[in-house]
Amino acid sequence: MPEGHTIHRLAADHRDRFAGRPVRVSSPQGKFADSAALLDGQVLDAVDAHGKHLFLGFGGTGWVHIHLGLFGKLGFGTAPAPPPTDTVRLRLANGDHHADLRGPTTCALITEPEKRAIHDRLGPDPLRTDENGERAWSRISRSRITVAALLMDQKVIAGVGNVYRAEVLFRHGIDPYRPGKDLTRREWDAIWADLVMLMREGVRNNRIDTVRPEHLPEAMGRAPRVDDHGGEVYVYRRTHQPCHICHTEIRTAPLAARNLFWCPTCQPPR
Repeated sequence: MPEGHTIHRLAADHRDRFAGRPVRVSSPQGKFADSAALLDGQVLDAVDAHGKHLFLGFGGTGWVHIHLGLFGKLGFGTAPAPPPTDTVRLRLANGDHHADLRGPTTCALITEPEKRAIHDRLGPDPLRTDENGERAWSRISRSRITVAALLMDQKVIAGVGNVYRAEVLFRHGIDPYRPGKDLTRREWDAIWADLVMLMREGVRNNRIDTVRPEHLPEAMGRAPRVDDHGGEVYVYRRTHQPCHICHTEIRTAPLAARNLFWCPTCQPPR
């Protein structure tokens, strides 16, 4: 599932290509056809992102709410657009660009109050300038749930997925099984600040890189990572490989319905 930086990147891509101009809206697949007919020819006047949720605003008609889920894909191309396949749930097009949405968990036309209700149930997003980590801290500091599970709970903090969860805990030497209530305020503030920085870099580079300069392949004389997720990481999907820092074997275990990755030496239990 795409993490929050991808959704904010997609929001910027829509803003750059379509905002402020009339847009042709269609649903070749047919599942969004009625709503597409209402939006066709209208101006896309707002774009928003919160966690893993993308919103495209069309004035008083409402917002297109998109959640890619595990299988959704959003791709862009130039005009003229080729004939769409019957898997395209939503197509946006103007004289210069087109965007095709396939396989999302959610693609729905919603009202402003419905949009606000989605924001209200989500935790703070490190990429939104109207948020800080205070709301998340108020829940984490009182919870007996593991910090690794809390970081994946979108009601606690929005946009963090499995990669950022594993990597930020490694970067701060925190045992993923530590209860949230056992984190110190200093540790949480450092985690939040790091997520803000890492996820902004993710938006900028369109990939996740979490390794500090002194641990990059060229600095350490090691081979670069080869993985379809791209980017240099410390522990994510590096099971049984040696830690870049201490050479301990990276471990994995299921947690919060996803595979957790950590170094038992660099992230020791308290």
